[in-house]
Amino acid sequence: MGLGGCIILIAVGAILTFATDWKLDGINLDLVGLIMMAVGLIGVATFTSIARRRRVVVPSAAPTVVEEERRDRGY
Repeated sequence: MGLGGCIILIAVGAILTFATDWKLDGINLDLVGLIMMAVGLIGVATFTSIARRRRVVVPSAAPTVVEEERRDRGY
């Protein structure tokens, strides 16, 4: 599940919890919404930790320049 799916879970869970007043026998929609928001937040945390690990900074492969000292031999 990508970042977009996690955000959708959070949004749908918030809608079920805070914006609806539906009553279903045997199903507590407030609890379902809270569970969906929790799963979405866990998904966002997991996604960002994985994305952070992928962004490893690799030093450039530029060659190192070494300057040699010239010695004048006085010819």
